[in-house]
Amino acid sequence: MILVFGGTTEGRAAVKELEEAGTPFFYSTHGMEQEIDLVHGKRITGALDVPAMTTFCREHGIGLIVDAAHPFAQQLHRNVVQLAMHTGRPIVRFNRIYPPRDPNLIWCKDYDDAIAQLSTHNIERLLALTGVNTIARLRNYWTTHECWFRILNRAQSRQLAAKEGFPDDHLCYYEHDDTATLLRQLRPQAVITKESGTSGGFTQKVEAAQSAGIKVFVIERPPYPAGDCTVEHVNGPHGLRRAVERLLSEFFPLHSGLTTGTCATAAAIAATLRLTRGEMPSQVPVTLPNGETIHVGVGYGPDYAAVVKQAGDDPDVTDGLEVRASVKRSDHFEICGGEGVGRFTLPGFDYPPGWPAINKGPRQMMRDNIDECVEITISVPQGAQIARRTFNPRLGIEGGISIIGVSGIVKPFSEEAFIHSIGKCLQVAKASGSPRVVINSGGKSERFVKGLYPDLPQQAFVEYGNYIGATLSMAADLGISHVTLGVMLGKAVKLAAGQLDTHSRVATMDKGFVTAMLAEAGCHPDLDGITLARELWDIIPPDKLQDFASVVIGHCARHCNPLLPGGHLTILLIDDNGRIFQPTFQPTPS
Repeated sequence: MILVFGGTTEGRAAVKELEEAGTPFFYSTHGMEQEIDLVHGKRITGALDVPAMTTFCREHGIGLIVDAAHPFAQQLHRNVVQLAMHTGRPIVRFNRIYPPRDPNLIWCKDYDDAIAQLSTHNIERLLALTGVNTIARLRNYWTTHECWFRILNRAQSRQLAAKEGFPDDHLCYYEHDDTATLLRQLRPQAVITKESGTSGGFTQKVEAAQSAGIKVFVIERPPYPAGDCTVEHVNGPHGLRRAVERLLSEFFPLHSGLTTGTCATAAAIAATLRLTRGEMPSQVPVTLPNGETIHVGVGYGPDYAAVVKQAGDDPDVTDGLEVRASVKRSDHFEICGGEGVGRFTLPGFDYPPGWPAINKGPRQMMRDNIDECVEITISVPQGAQIARRTFNPRLGIEGGISIIGVSGIVKPFSEEAFIHSIGKCLQVAKASGSPRVVINSGGKSERFVKGLYPDLPQQAFVEYGNYIGATLSMAADLGISHVTLGVMLGKAVKLAAGQLDTHSRVATMDKGFVTAMLAEAGCHPDLDGITLARELWDIIPPDKLQDFASVVIGHCARHCNPLLPGGHLTILLIDDNGRIFQPTFQPTPS
């Protein structure tokens, strides 16, 4: 069980990630101000001291603590560290993402230091963006200078300000992104804010003040308390998941992995550090496309750095492959493909034919992570052999695997990743110039349908798996006007009932609806012993098979045609022996 201390944007992100596990956990906040949806998580509220926390953890079998509280909630952080020391439980500290410290800002160690520096700079008019809880901390300034505080417009905040004796007419309230407006109205000499990270609007506040030519004083975020316990720092949901998988492996039933793009980026970072600084760290930080940083283990060869691809529990044929990066100095930044990295031979990709199959996402990751003029060569020694077991030959990528990855992380059995790959196949199919795209559930149905379209290029045949609706919608978005849908009976009876995703986890055969379709076709077999749709082929009278097929196809068309507006959709029903049925009439569903 996991206990999360939240109440922040990071708390929300932690909840979203942990909910994916389908495993119970607890989410603790001081009050009920934060609205949050929990399905598997259970919310608890109220301030807890260390003894109460310790008792709670022991009574509820807490095995891991996630501290996603505000960076300036110092007392809570100290309590969490004490809790970890008492119980022996590890902590995952979910930090915010912080921009580099700008030397043009005036950095203050704490509030006393801030007051001293305000005096040194002769600041007489100040706008404080540090929150209502800091009114007391800045008392020695605002009692002798003109100062405004911006606070949340809620009763609790107003009452706290009044309790501290702060004048009501110098309170300002949050109105969306109103920092620039306040600066124009109040004309302070300076603003003071906390180093609250990107999720705390730090960058927007600073930019507004700098645009107005106003000095910015910043309270540095306090360091996380030290203690004799395990603390793993992360700053995003992917890092949180990876930490949970290591520290409480049973929480997520299936574990995540890394994309080939992340592996290539980590290897390139390590090889660059070796070349430019003579350093060979065992792991390197990699900034992912969402801005968070994870650490990836690396190894070294004579003239390269390498990362072993880990797919987690995703059924990925590239799992265990070694992704290498060799780096040499250059007068510009360049990314090349070496042994085992395929090359594009057809249009429709991020880059033209002839380029190495290193997609836009991984290329951008390498640029974002490496601030050196170097030439990087990515290679995968076993890539050519493994590529034969991927979609690459079908897509026109020859000689090896692709270096891919949108998020940088592979979640097991990712629906998003599979649908994304279908979209790529459709793009290539369109770019091939084929007059028709044929979509099928898999290799078996594709082999049967290919006989009807012997002149179409290989790229015109696309597998949809179970995602019929998503595939047709993407085809429409790409302007593909002529589509053939090959479908076998198990998926067809689900599709006919309106199930556009035919995966067994979301759709099952509706015997009542199948019975109705049989009646519509003029036959009435007994379905009591039927468990699989394909058994219908054996119990329907041979002279009624075509009529039944036409009924099924008609119902499928009713749900599919609207997804391809302005296009022409041909639906083929295929039996287990490869016989293909086309509709002989368009029935009117009852």
